[in-house]
Amino acid sequence: MRLTNLALATVAISLCLGPNQLFAQTKAIDVNQSTLKIRVFKSGAFAAFAHDHVIEAPIDQGNLDSSAHASVQLRVDAHKMRVLDPDTSQDNRAEIQRTMQSSKVLDVEKFPEIAYRSTSVTSRGDSHWQVQGDLTLHGKQQPVTVDVSLQNGHYRGSASIRQTDFGIEPIRIAGGTVKVKDEVKVEFDIVPAQ
Repeated sequence: MRLTNLALATVAISLCLGPNQLFAQTKAIDVNQSTLKIRVFKSGAFAAFAHDHVIEAPIDQGNLDSSAHASVQLRVDAHKMRVLDPDTSQDNRAEIQRTMQSSKVLDVEKFPEIAYRSTSVTSRGDSHWQVQGDLTLHGKQQPVTVDVSLQNGHYRGSASIRQTDFGIEPIRIAGGTVKVKDEVKVEFDIVPAQ
């Protein structure tokens, strides 16, 4: 009788705590509310006369697990990436877009998917984590570490990656007097689906 009462009490407590305490909290990423941007910077003798680039990379699909075994994975369709560059003319923006998608840079026809999958998540204090994972880009997979914070229900953070680590040679123009820096910055604001 005592064992039965203990079992019933355990079930009652579990029901009061709710399913979130019993099972992993895996949620889809709200792809309509989440943003991922890439900032590409210029260097070279005439870099002051060139614009840095801001590229939007819509998240196609992804999941977050906020349980004790936290993880994240997401996927971007490289075809959907867009050059924003508001200070650039429409014609120049279209040319930058073509170059970005061409075999000179992303080669979206050959490598249409960009993916990130965490391998570990380490707490760095209240609502802060260090996420280690593998980024697949341009057909190559490399480890990338990201610092993440939770602010008002949004997971925000950034990471820097080098294009050459993924077999991408940074673009140079005007004999190298203007060139794209090897290191680019990825910024994200990820919202879990409700």
